[in-house]
Amino acid sequence: MKYLNLGKNEKVSCIGIGCMRIAGMSGKEVDTLVKTALDEGINFFDHADIYGGGKSEEIFGKLLAEEPGLREKMFIQSKCAIHDGLYDFDGDYIRKSVDGILARLQTDHLDSLLLHRPDPLMEPEEVGEVFDELERSGKVRHFGVSNMNRYQIKLLKSGVKQKLWTDQLQMSLAHTPLIDEGINVNTQFDGGVMRGAGTLEYCRLKGIGVQTWSPLQKGFFGGVFLGDEEYAELNQELDKLAEKYGATPDAIAYAWLLRYPARMQVVLGTTNPARVKSAAKAAEITLTRSEWYALYKAAGNKLP
Repeated sequence: MKYLNLGKNEKVSCIGIGCMRIAGMSGKEVDTLVKTALDEGINFFDHADIYGGGKSEEIFGKLLAEEPGLREKMFIQSKCAIHDGLYDFDGDYIRKSVDGILARLQTDHLDSLLLHRPDPLMEPEEVGEVFDELERSGKVRHFGVSNMNRYQIKLLKSGVKQKLWTDQLQMSLAHTPLIDEGINVNTQFDGGVMRGAGTLEYCRLKGIGVQTWSPLQKGFFGGVFLGDEEYAELNQELDKLAEKYGATPDAIAYAWLLRYPARMQVVLGTTNPARVKSAAKAAEITLTRSEWYALYKAAGNKLP
């Protein structure tokens, strides 16, 4: 497993477990999932207060309460900002959300807190005050954002003194607008539309890690592209490289994301322990430049 350094030399795995779907699992199933991940060197677990209406954090918290020794082996992240059909960076809301998250997870601190989706009504100074409180109290050790472009990050930073370590963004071989805009600069092709405003490049310049969610999805929750006839050419290329590297096609898809030269992390959506094991192989694979571009083009993208 490969690890990123955060803060005071904390080691965080480049592959993490997304906990959105664990709300309906039994305690035994979650126990198996978590311990399989840890056995593979995956120590990063991603939550949000809206996942399962809080139940995902609750079931995870029960596991931590039953086996307190597991906590020190983990880097636990959660997110807040989405509730009641709106996005909310209000200071009191963030405080209350963090307290609720900690109670459900049955832990005294979060290793990382992300603001889940950008709130157009945010007041950076107000967020900065809350972040200061959360840091001083020890409730949150690292901070970041999710689904923000570079200008939104810069605006937030105008009132926040803490380093923003992470931007969690949707990325997959079948969802590449953030990459397309960099390849199609100064063209009239659809891919040249600056939807992300150079967010990937900004993250690289500022040392902000990029966490990729829905790494196997096509479009916005359009389904998985693995085995999809719409992506026959891509699947053929994935199969070919999977054979070469002794891995599964999904591991190659994750390796494609990790090959981007930033502080990359892949947030898995699976709750299947066997798939977690196969996914961990991605951390050991470094695709060549030719292989990376071949996959990009096989997904239906054209170079200008």
